[in-house]
Amino acid sequence: MSRKTRSSTDKGGGFRAAGLPRRCGVRMIRALPLRPEPRALAMTPDHRPVRHVRDADELAAVCAALRQSAVVALDTEFIRESTYYPQLCLVQLADAELLVVVDALAVPDLAPLEALLADTRVLKVLHAARQDLEIFAHRMGAVPAPVFDTQVAASLLGHGDQAGYAAVVQQLLGVALDKSLVRTDWAARPVPAAALDYAIDDVRYLLEIHRRLRDALAERGRLEWLESEFAALARMDTYRVEPADAWRKVRGIQRLSGAQRGRVAALAAWRERLAIELDRPRGWVLKDEVLVDLARGNPVDETGLAAVRDMPPQVVKRRGSELLVALRDAPEAEAARARLTPEQDALVDAMAALVRLRATAEGIAPANLATRRELERLVQGERGLGVLEGWKRATVGESLLGLLEGRPQ
Repeated sequence: MSRKTRSSTDKGGGFRAAGLPRRCGVRMIRALPLRPEPRALAMTPDHRPVRHVRDADELAAVCAALRQSAVVALDTEFIRESTYYPQLCLVQLADAELLVVVDALAVPDLAPLEALLADTRVLKVLHAARQDLEIFAHRMGAVPAPVFDTQVAASLLGHGDQAGYAAVVQQLLGVALDKSLVRTDWAARPVPAAALDYAIDDVRYLLEIHRRLRDALAERGRLEWLESEFAALARMDTYRVEPADAWRKVRGIQRLSGAQRGRVAALAAWRERLAIELDRPRGWVLKDEVLVDLARGNPVDETGLAAVRDMPPQVVKRRGSELLVALRDAPEAEAARARLTPEQDALVDAMAALVRLRATAEGIAPANLATRRELERLVQGERGLGVLEGWKRATVGESLLGLLEGRPQ
């Protein structure tokens, strides 16, 4: 995961609220403190053997053994520089007895691993889980479950909304991880021994971190906060790409008029569909800046397309007619209505101040409650938002609705 900082639905709470199998044996009483314990500064040597899996038989044996565990640590190494979908290179796994590195390029059929990930009796612990889960959701057609994201858990204990793995290991265990191999080419073979050690470290400490975070959340009465957070990770639509929503990721759209935003939405949807079809990064199809300039200029012929700065000539030649149709037929889109009025912008400022106040009181980052973009959508009438669900609604969501409705705070 390159020291990632990147991003249970049972209503009964307790084990299911945290996505924990009932056989994990969690007791919701006297928890460990979150701060590193003195003994953490001198970690017990790790005597677990490391298995390097490079064939189907080894993979089947390892996964069969791991399925006997209640909790398994999981991480991946992948590359995505030249493709739309990530290319899986390594999979790292760990339980109390074993450390595993699977060469996903040498073992293309990962069926035993996918069975392990789909086994609801085994809790999968990850850090910054979204991109790892996206890989398997795309491969399996389903999201691994149940999962526990230590980045999310750490954020609910005041570590910031995107605490990196190395930072959490340092803070909780007093262990300084090597950060020198962040830019490793994980598709190159053979994988250097130092890189394999680096990859194994990404799961070596996850189970202990999970235990400490889980216990600290239980002590503070926040274990059930994880329910809504992990529910989003468990939904397949979290990883499903909707071209109609691709405009939300376009940089520079804030400076456009309503009609121009509508054209950006049409162009972004066209680009997203083509990037998926070609399995190429969306920026390789057309850069954001080109989409914005097209929306502003609204050219009506290929000569006008070619005059747009940084427009690739081959795109005009091969796809020019498609771009012109997208511009001409751009429908009234949500993007066209997304610009805030001055009054709405002022209301968002007031709501953001309230979010900061409540976050400070809880000792968490404001983004754990609501982002500014989420507040903008709330002001514009959307209601199916995370800030209006579960613990977030109780903490600040109801008060935000009160501001919108003019109720005294």
